[in-house]
Amino acid sequence: MNPSHPLWALQRRLFCFIRTTNYSSAAVTAPSTASNSSFPLKNVTKSNFEAALSELRSHVRAADFVAIDLEMTGITSAPWRDLLEFDRFDVRYLNVKDSAEKFAVLQFGICPFRWDSAKNSFVAHPHNFFIFPRHEIEVDGPSSEFLCQTTSMEFLAKYQFDFNACIYEGISYLSRAHEDAARKRLNFAYGDEMLDASSNVTNVMDKKRVGIPDVLFKERMKNRLHEWRDRLLSERNMEFQGQEGSNDHKRQFQTIFFKMRPALTLSDFTSHQIKLIQLVIKKHFEDLCFVVVNDGNADLQQLVVFVDSRDDKELLMQEVNRDQKEVNEMKIQSAIGFRHVIDLLSSEKKLIVGHNCFLDMLHIHRKFIGSLPSTTEEFVSSLGKHFPYIMDTKILLNGNNILIRRMNKSNTSLSSAFGLLCPHIAFSSQRVSAWNSGVQVEVQVDDLRSSKWNSGDTHEAGYDAFMTGCVFAQACDLMGIDFVDRSTSENLLGNEILQKHINRLYLSWARGDIIDLSTGNQVTESFTTRKHRAKVSFQNIVLIWGFPTNLTARKIKACISKAFGQTNVSSVNHLDESAVFVQFTKPEMVSEFLDLKEKLEKRDDPLSVLHPLTELFDVRTTHAAGYEAYKKICSSPMSKHLFSDQAEAVGINRKTTSIKSEEKRSRMHQAVETTEIQGTEVEANDLSNTNYHSLRSSSM
Repeated sequence: MNPSHPLWALQRRLFCFIRTTNYSSAAVTAPSTASNSSFPLKNVTKSNFEAALSELRSHVRAADFVAIDLEMTGITSAPWRDLLEFDRFDVRYLNVKDSAEKFAVLQFGICPFRWDSAKNSFVAHPHNFFIFPRHEIEVDGPSSEFLCQTTSMEFLAKYQFDFNACIYEGISYLSRAHEDAARKRLNFAYGDEMLDASSNVTNVMDKKRVGIPDVLFKERMKNRLHEWRDRLLSERNMEFQGQEGSNDHKRQFQTIFFKMRPALTLSDFTSHQIKLIQLVIKKHFEDLCFVVVNDGNADLQQLVVFVDSRDDKELLMQEVNRDQKEVNEMKIQSAIGFRHVIDLLSSEKKLIVGHNCFLDMLHIHRKFIGSLPSTTEEFVSSLGKHFPYIMDTKILLNGNNILIRRMNKSNTSLSSAFGLLCPHIAFSSQRVSAWNSGVQVEVQVDDLRSSKWNSGDTHEAGYDAFMTGCVFAQACDLMGIDFVDRSTSENLLGNEILQKHINRLYLSWARGDIIDLSTGNQVTESFTTRKHRAKVSFQNIVLIWGFPTNLTARKIKACISKAFGQTNVSSVNHLDESAVFVQFTKPEMVSEFLDLKEKLEKRDDPLSVLHPLTELFDVRTTHAAGYEAYKKICSSPMSKHLFSDQAEAVGINRKTTSIKSEEKRSRMHQAVETTEIQGTEVEANDLSNTNYHSLRSSSM
């Protein structure tokens, strides 16, 4: 997936603005197999997408399961959004949602796995799709925008990611929601009102005062059209070779055949003149019809067509309507692009296997289905309609005792699990007999099968999807799922061993929070390998931001402990250099603290100056609120680098009083929510030596 983030103090980000420009891709082509290693991998760009999609359909339909992996331009839009230990279930969703909304997916790995009973092995078909949010339809709105995180881009470059192939040859896509919007826009742009625009010209022109130049122009056009029509009627069998007259007339009027009918093309007229011509036709010519059609090159062609009768005119309009709808639909289908792959996975209802894939699924929903809902419950409901069966191999590795023992307390990242569980596959060129007892996997790309390769230092979405599928297959074998028994492999979805793990994803690996996609409920994981973690009650938390830069978490705790007693302050933890979480032992102390802050800010007497909290609240930029304010800040689509700037941008600084009242009411109706976290206090000066973030890459 993605590399470890640097410390938040050093973390940087770039903002990319992608314009809908069709670049020349003549010199940019992606090879069908991976170029930077000998591992057989099918690279797919827009140049070979149609053929690859056709092959993928058959592979997915025959598959027992399909493994996926995504490569993104970044993970967190601001360092403070990555402090997983203090993210409540609903808040963590908001921060992951923010990531899926702001960053782009550049590579999508898909690897169908099919059990080959003749060889007692799996056949894997790894595909590496380069995708890019290019707008293929001109009426599809503004250009796409997404963020890039420098660490993520450096990581991709380190593993020789082909940015040229991605940008120039990457497959574009439309989400279902964008498809509906694009279809409406196309119908509006090329609808009936444009195909026979003269039908609504009269009322428009009547409202305007017609000047002498317009009168003269209309008269000239009437005469010109009369001449053309009369010649048609008198010489039915003539060959139309253009119009007689001046060079201007030859340039502006050209005779062609359209739908087996003689027609005039109108060129070099202003939009106002075209409206006048429509008005002339509507008023003086029953056997002439004005139409606007697409010439096949994304340009509109304006025609005056001769018709034999009113019935013939209606027939012509029906034909033009039908043709335009076909053109529009072809544009839509082409613009849908990579979403055809997502639709395939959704329609086949196969078991989708990922590794630590909650963020992946949010990206899939955001890019290919529609906007992300504001709550986990709504998200789960929407996702389940398209992907009813999802398996997270990280859940599997940490939730089954056999696999826990096999991992032997090792890191459960994807590469680590692949090396430990699948050494006979990971080191296929160095096989030893002791490794041959595992599930065997062959790789097939096009018509070539291979069981030996040297993957080297490969890191691409297609290869990671392959590793994910191999880990899942080996885990199933270790848990006693017999693939040789075809009835077992054909019914993985109904397997009792897997049932308790399907549709469970890590919402927060740091805290062991799991989301059950079947119900939308939170499940807190507890397994023996986790260290004891101090309890935290979110209702006991006060958020403080904007304090003087010389104050560290330790100093802030000392100030508050002097006022409330050392035993009443559980911990103080940095959110970033501008904010801290203060956890009290009792929920009522949150209100007491906020009330005391207000009183100290209003008073200006000697006693106030001597108060231990004065050092903390001595500047007007210091603000404080309960945990619900943190949720409001996280729900904002903005992402300022510093939390204090984010709070200011959201307007929380001006709303502290109202938020405090809301939190008082909330505490009266909610039970205290507790979870386990590591209560490590970190001073700002220690950040350069302490990586206290729970990074996604560490749990890959």
